[in-house]
Amino acid sequence: MALPTTARVVRLAARPAGLPTPEDLTVAEEALPAPGPGEVLVRNRAFLVFPGLRTLISGEGSGLPMPHIAPGDALFGPALGEVLAAPGDGPLRPGDLVTHSYGWRDLALAEAGHFTPVPPDFPEPLALISAASAGYGGLTRTAEVRPGDVVLVLGAAGAIGTVAGRLARLLGAARVIGTTRSPAKAERLTAELGYDAVLVPGGRPFAEQLAEAAPDGVDVVLDLVGGEQLTAAVDAARRGARIALVGALSGQLDPELPGGSAPTVIDAFRICTLGASLRGFTLLDHPDLEAEWRERFGGWLRAGEITVPWTPVTGIDRAPHALTRLFTGDTFGTTVVEL
Repeated sequence: MALPTTARVVRLAARPAGLPTPEDLTVAEEALPAPGPGEVLVRNRAFLVFPGLRTLISGEGSGLPMPHIAPGDALFGPALGEVLAAPGDGPLRPGDLVTHSYGWRDLALAEAGHFTPVPPDFPEPLALISAASAGYGGLTRTAEVRPGDVVLVLGAAGAIGTVAGRLARLLGAARVIGTTRSPAKAERLTAELGYDAVLVPGGRPFAEQLAEAAPDGVDVVLDLVGGEQLTAAVDAARRGARIALVGALSGQLDPELPGGSAPTVIDAFRICTLGASLRGFTLLDHPDLEAEWRERFGGWLRAGEITVPWTPVTGIDRAPHALTRLFTGDTFGTTVVEL
C-alpha cells in the first residue's frame, strides 16, 4: 500500500490576546516525506486537548517541562495512533497501536524511540493519552494518600479530576470532596465518579462551603486550580496535611492573566504550625511512574473500578474549536479530537 505523501497539521497562527480563539490556529496541509532509516510513520486516531496549551502558546512562564509554541509552530501533545510503516529490524510493526507526543496532526513521522507501544490486551487504549496519570502521581508520590484520609480535589471536572475521585478511593481515602464551577458537573461527579461532595465556588463563600463539607479539615489536597480555592484549602488543612500542586487552572482559564502564572495567597504561618507540606508535582521528576501507572490503570479499567469520561470532538478541522471549548467550560472529563 502506498504511504501518504501529505499530512494535515494544526499550527499557531498568532499569539492570542487573552484566551485562545479558533482564529489563532490554522489547519494546514503539508508535504510529508517518506520515512527515513529508523523512522516510524503513524496515522493518529486521536489526540489530547489540554489546558497547558494556553501557557505554551502565550509565551509566558519559565522553567516549563515543554517548549513554548511560537507563531508558525505546530501544536503538540499526547496522541494515540496506528503504525503504517516501521523499520524491519525494530520492535514496531504496521497495525500496532502506539502513544506519542505528536498530536495536533493526522500523521506523525519520527524516530522509533519516540513511540510507546500499547499492550495488545490493554482494555481502553485511548485512556492512555488522558492526563489522569498526573493525578495518580500527585496522590501517590507527592501527597501519599493513606487509609482514612479526607481528600480534596480542586478542579474535579477536568481530565485529571474526573478520574482522581475514584483513584483516591482506591488508594484508601475515607472521604473525597471535589470542586467545580458547574452545578450540573457537580451532580455527575457525585453520582458517577466517586465523590462524596462537590462544592461549587460562587454564591456562598467557598471557605464556608468547605468547612461544612469537611468540618474536621482535610488531609490531602490535589490542587489543579490554585487561586482562592487553594487559599481556602490551606486554611482547612489538618495537622500533617499534604498538598500536591499539579495544575494552575486559575491562571490558565483567566482571560485577564497571561497564562503563565497563577498568583495565590497562602497562609505560610499555618503551613508551619501544622507541619503541612505543599509541593509541586511534574511527571518529569518521576520517570518510574508511567510503567506503574499503566499496569495499575489497566487492572482498574478491566475490573470496572475506574472510568474515563470523554468529551470527543470529531475531525482535525474542529480542533481549533475544541481548544476554545476547553476554556469556556463546555467540556467534561478528557477532551480529545478524534480523527
